[in-house]
Amino acid sequence: MRRFILSMSGVLLYIVIAVITYWLYIHSVKVDVVLYAAIWACCLALLVYAAIILALPFSSQFSSLEKAQNISICALIGYAMALTFPTVIDRSLSFYILEKLQQRGGGIQHQRLDLVFREEYFREHRLMDVRITEQMQSGTVFIDQTNCLRLTSRGEHLASFSRFFRSNFLPPQRLISGTYSKDLIDPFAHKTAIPRYLCEK
Repeated sequence: MRRFILSMSGVLLYIVIAVITYWLYIHSVKVDVVLYAAIWACCLALLVYAAIILALPFSSQFSSLEKAQNISICALIGYAMALTFPTVIDRSLSFYILEKLQQRGGGIQHQRLDLVFREEYFREHRLMDVRITEQMQSGTVFIDQTNCLRLTSRGEHLASFSRFFRSNFLPPQRLISGTYSKDLIDPFAHKTAIPRYLCEK
């Protein structure tokens, strides 16, 4: 029981170190992509934690395998934290809706939400600028000499994977505005006229 408590105390210590490291990291380094910054901060926290846990006297009660397991558990917790908090809140339309409702006194007319997204969401969050910057930093897109945004080979692979996953592993009957629909497993299903924004081959 004592070993379990010590192990859980170590995990809690890692979480505290990770939060402090993330806060210090984002306030002292220019961030290109929030997800990558969060992961780097959690990795730095893991190095600090590993150094502490290996140096403390009580660590002699644990075998090398148990220490490795504890550090591995902390690594997984750090990755989950990096995805769950800064990344989700930075990217989430759901959180934006909650924040916007709060900003507007707790209520917005449902039929006017499309206006909120068109006129406020894209501007306030600089949505296109941020997402294109993230994709360029990730090496999935580039802007060519004709000012066209194009996919890299990595972008092609990720887009193909995304389409495959969407078609086969997203729920085909999903509740959307009171009706169960399969619209989101193939959002391009409805053919439209060839748009004028295409780039020449």
